[in-house]
Amino acid sequence: MRNYIAIIRKDSNSDYGVDFPDFQGCISAGATIEEAVTLGREALADHVAVMTEYGEEIPRPTDADTILSSLRNRDDLIALFLAPVPDAKSKSVRVNISVPEA
Repeated sequence: MRNYIAIIRKDSNSDYGVDFPDFQGCISAGATIEEAVTLGREALADHVAVMTEYGEEIPRPTDADTILSSLRNRDDLIALFLAPVPDAKSKSVRVNISVPEA
């Protein structure tokens, strides 16, 4: 299982927003921090499922220090959390074989 960094942001007139630096375009939001975490994890799971379905490579997780050092604006940063993504399951393949009866 891989764990990806999620960033929770909040400005004064919005819900808590969640984004994933390793997955451009994967965002979510929630009225509370708890809801933002839950919906963010669901959004990431769905995003990864679609990437897998289309045969796209899932990126390796970037470490928190690298992510924090790359942020240009930290004014609205509330928290970081880890979002787990299970390793890709291997595809089952049917194989027919013949073996001696004895």
